Amino acid sequence: MGSLNTLSAVEAAHQIAAKKITSEALVRDCLDRIAAREVDVQAWEYLDRDGALKQARAADAGPPRGLLHGLPVGVKDLIDTVDMPTTYGSQVYAGHRPAWDAACVALMRAAGGIVMGKTVTTEFAGMYPGKTRNPHNPGHTPGGSSSGSAAAVADYMVPLAFGSQTAGSVIRPAAFCGVVGYKPSFGLISRVGVKALSDTLDTIGTIARTVPDAALLAAAVTGRSDLLVEKPLSTKPRVGICRTYEWKQVQPETVAAFENAATKLAAAGVTVKEIKLPPTYASLVQAQTDIQLVEQAQSLAHERLTYRAQISERLRDILDAGMKVSPERYDAAQTLARNCRRTLTEVFTDCDVLLAPSAPGAAPAGLDMTGDPLFSRIWTLLRVPCVNIPVATAANGLPVGLQVIGAFGSDAQTLAAAHWLHQTLNLLKA
Repeated sequence: MGSLNTLSAVEAAHQIAAKKITSEALVRDCLDRIAAREVDVQAWEYLDRDGALKQARAADAGPPRGLLHGLPVGVKDLIDTVDMPTTYGSQVYAGHRPAWDAACVALMRAAGGIVMGKTVTTEFAGMYPGKTRNPHNPGHTPGGSSSGSAAAVADYMVPLAFGSQTAGSVIRPAAFCGVVGYKPSFGLISRVGVKALSDTLDTIGTIARTVPDAALLAAAVTGRSDLLVEKPLSTKPRVGICRTYEWKQVQPETVAAFENAATKLAAAGVTVKEIKLPPTYASLVQAQTDIQLVEQAQSLAHERLTYRAQISERLRDILDAGMKVSPERYDAAQTLARNCRRTLTEVFTDCDVLLAPSAPGAAPAGLDMTGDPLFSRIWTLLRVPCVNIPVATAANGLPVGLQVIGAFGSDAQTLAAAHWLHQTLNLLKA
């Protein structure tokens, strides 16, 4: 069995460009891995084997098309694709065939990327899980809602995948599966053609095994070459240690990973500073929750009103709760969010990035829930770039991640810092 599927996306792209490997060979190794492991991981809602090989042969026969030339990519089943079904994780849309590609898919194809298939999402990217298992232990959740994307990348089925985040749906599954998850600044990657959940929160992100790989996919679909992580940092990043107001809910493995990271970075000569968020930020988790409840009840109005019997009881309850949030409460939450975004620059006065928990702990046991998005809610609401980096392993062998957070619009700097921190913390592992 080949091992090209274990290459990073950046390395695979370089080898394809240099004619050292072919796209077809890479895709075949990915398909072989999927054939061997899908029965256990169940990351795919739809796999286009023949189409992927056809695209790969066309890539090998033609001129380079862009940053992703010949690279296989998984597409979250919340994102429309013209040539394969898009079900949004719901039986309501079983067999649904969109008439178009979502913007991010069209741009990914234009950059030479190959759509391998659709990765499993939770029901309408909510809290009701899909069939995917954590590749490190199939008795544990992979997280959600980008469950299939994170599991497929973690299990070496594809080097790259799209995810999306409304609360913690890129960062949490990336942390649980031990991969890199990048949630860009709000609006950086176009959401056109992606099933909406919350108009003021939804963000398209990328999942990969390294920060440069996650940056590569984002750069390809935004045309922003500055996102590429190609050169080492000239100076060490200044890091703000941010426990957040939710710190009491972290598990011991996250506490250990967090404190170990802070100690190791300080010993490596990094300027490390404890950051206490302003008091008003203590209400941001509830504000994000209220906003998401209202907006998803509105976004899924058709499904809620027409297909109520075909959606899960869990989602019905969430949508009903959203209908009960008053306009005044919603407006107050949006006002608080706007005010906190304005003051966020003060948080970054003496640091380049923040280091914060990605999730309460490692992936919980069981498959009936996807874990708590608690530690991502405020950063999604603040619309800032976040990168999960795997930094430790819990006593039960499951990954533990931390997230690197930058100021709004500082995506290139945040990615570069996250890559440096990921490399440094892994080199400094005890």
